[in-house]
Amino acid sequence: MSRINRVEERHVIMADMWHPAVLPVSHRSSFATMSDPVADKSTFLCMYMSNHPDTLVSYVKYWGKVTASVTSAQMNAIDTKGMTLSYKTKDSGDAKKEVRVVFDPPLAGYAEVKPRLLNMKVEAEESLGMTRAPQITTFRMTPRVLQTATLISLLIYTTFSPTPSSPLYSSLFAPGYALQSALSPWVIPSTWGFMSIVHALESLYTLSLCKKHRTGFIVGAQYVLATLVFGYPIFTDMRHQVQAARIDSIMKGQ
Repeated sequence: MSRINRVEERHVIMADMWHPAVLPVSHRSSFATMSDPVADKSTFLCMYMSNHPDTLVSYVKYWGKVTASVTSAQMNAIDTKGMTLSYKTKDSGDAKKEVRVVFDPPLAGYAEVKPRLLNMKVEAEESLGMTRAPQITTFRMTPRVLQTATLISLLIYTTFSPTPSSPLYSSLFAPGYALQSALSPWVIPSTWGFMSIVHALESLYTLSLCKKHRTGFIVGAQYVLATLVFGYPIFTDMRHQVQAARIDSIMKGQ
């Protein structure tokens, strides 16, 4: 988490849904323009968000990387490129600080304001422990595993293609043996080693997702083992399921 700056300092916060980052700026900037469809309704949106102080606090804490105890927050302005939030902390008393949260990518128009802010709210509250992450209770095998399954099959075929002197040899193995002969002796073992390490690390990441989203032992084991075999398509599809569950939860709560 970033350190808290003095009252007169501002931050630019990258509010990518997966990878927020903080960029300091030395002067006050205005991001709104007359042609900005969101800036035109900034006053209304700020008034509306004043009815959701807990959400604004979560924006400041999570997207703003504020580690201090935030007592209140408000939205001062919003446009297609980002929103400006002011907040108070226990240590600052009545003095306010500001952060600029930049939307990455920028909003395409006014219609994107609600879904973007809702998604940011859900991610912030989950990460801060204010709400529970959506639960994944079923295992789903994505068709995208064909991407890595094809490459793994090719590696297996090349690795175990017999030599012409072997009684198991047939013309079906000729391309595999030719590829074996063309490669340096270290290439195939190194490929196996690299793939094993990467898939093992990806499996650990998948395990963390399973714990976070309370899959249970059976479903979690399926995801971890599938990742160990097929790699990234498994956990990327799982993240898509989580995102869909978040959206469904938001829509049900409306």
